[in-house]
Amino acid sequence: MGDLGWIERTPGRPYFVTDAGAPWTPIGQNDAISWPEWHGLLQRRDLGAVERHLAVLRDSGVTCLRFMLEYAQTGEHFFEQPAGTFNPALVQLWDDLFRLTAAAGLRILLTPFDTYFHWVRWDLHPYNAANGGPCPDRTSLMVHPGVRALVKARLAFATGRWGGSGALFAWDLWNEMHPVQGEDRPDCFDDYIGDVGPFLRSLERRLHGRAHPQCVSVFGPELHWKPWLNAPVFRHLALDFANNHFYEEGTIDDPRDTVAPALAVGRLVREALAEITDQRPFFDSEHGPIHAFKDHGITLAEPFDDEYFRHLQWAHLASGGAGGGMRWPNRDPHGLTPGMRRAQRGMADFLPLVDWPRFDRRPIEVGVSDPAVACFACGDARQAVLWLLRTAPLLPDGRVDPDCRSAVSVEVPGLAAGRYWATTWDTHAGCSAGRAPVIAGMRGVGIDLPAMPADVAITIQPA
Repeated sequence: MGDLGWIERTPGRPYFVTDAGAPWTPIGQNDAISWPEWHGLLQRRDLGAVERHLAVLRDSGVTCLRFMLEYAQTGEHFFEQPAGTFNPALVQLWDDLFRLTAAAGLRILLTPFDTYFHWVRWDLHPYNAANGGPCPDRTSLMVHPGVRALVKARLAFATGRWGGSGALFAWDLWNEMHPVQGEDRPDCFDDYIGDVGPFLRSLERRLHGRAHPQCVSVFGPELHWKPWLNAPVFRHLALDFANNHFYEEGTIDDPRDTVAPALAVGRLVREALAEITDQRPFFDSEHGPIHAFKDHGITLAEPFDDEYFRHLQWAHLASGGAGGGMRWPNRDPHGLTPGMRRAQRGMADFLPLVDWPRFDRRPIEVGVSDPAVACFACGDARQAVLWLLRTAPLLPDGRVDPDCRSAVSVEVPGLAAGRYWATTWDTHAGCSAGRAPVIAGMRGVGIDLPAMPADVAITIQPA
């Protein structure tokens, strides 16, 4: 497993590169070892099916899978049983998954456990004192010394066994940090990150000569309800990049159209970037229609969900995020649709148009001639990425009317004077829609679209 290059933070830029210096972008989704596409892993029931699925993901442009080391929806998936004793069946499962993932050229963003099932299945969890574990109450999970020791032991075991591989992209040290897991102590986030992060980094450097990048994640709405959470999530000095989970109420979590969620993503990315002071990379590592699916029992209609998915990923990338964000499927069964896979392929094919290792992006305000067209954009003095989205008219089901086309002009500020190429990208077909020379002057770069479709991406590069 040691042949796949490791992923690093690009020096001085908010993106990622391989250890050979090649640009690398996380394109993927959340997965769980108990979901249908991965069911063949446990007890090696059907490794061939898993291998074929990984090939489909690779061919769809996917580069990164987000997994929980323990996704304990059922008792057979506890990683420790009892506490401190690693489940041989799960260790074998992860041996196989890392091997197969590396062979497919993909990577994993790994977090120690899904804190949702850790919480709701607490009565059965091995860490519970009632089951022989150290912790008397789940409200102490993040700060209890006995649990802290077990988490460190779990991470130490994981990096000792699988951390030598570039198939491990990075660590999410705690999935969806929440103060209630730390006795509502105001320093519980800083305490956990400042203890566990350096411990793991030091261990990895000793074992492997280097360390994988680290982040933590948080349920996004909490950042508005408790603003003090922003500092440790986005700026803690022990972390390498920043994550958030985009589950905004009423737009992303229960979408009624495909425009409002995209506008929300653009705003949320900008809010996240405003919290970051050192140009560390940022991306949303969970989003999706969680309220519609989980609370209302609704699986979105596929044509609607495909457009919702595609809109969110382009809003994320063009607003300055690294990649298109990572969907939590929230479908029955959990998994992405063929249309979502085509959208991932389309974004993967777009990425080479941008010089990411040299892109010092900032959010920019682009002038648009049509008030019914929203623009999501980021740029620096030599490059820019834009995504234009019609906000009206909408079809009865909430999708953008694909037959509405009209002339739109945009004015892109901030580029140094000179000659550039503007490449338009058909996000639905996943291919270039043309390239034209443009000149940056006093007012920036002007681009005219004689018949703009429902949405279009644009990249501006030096000629």
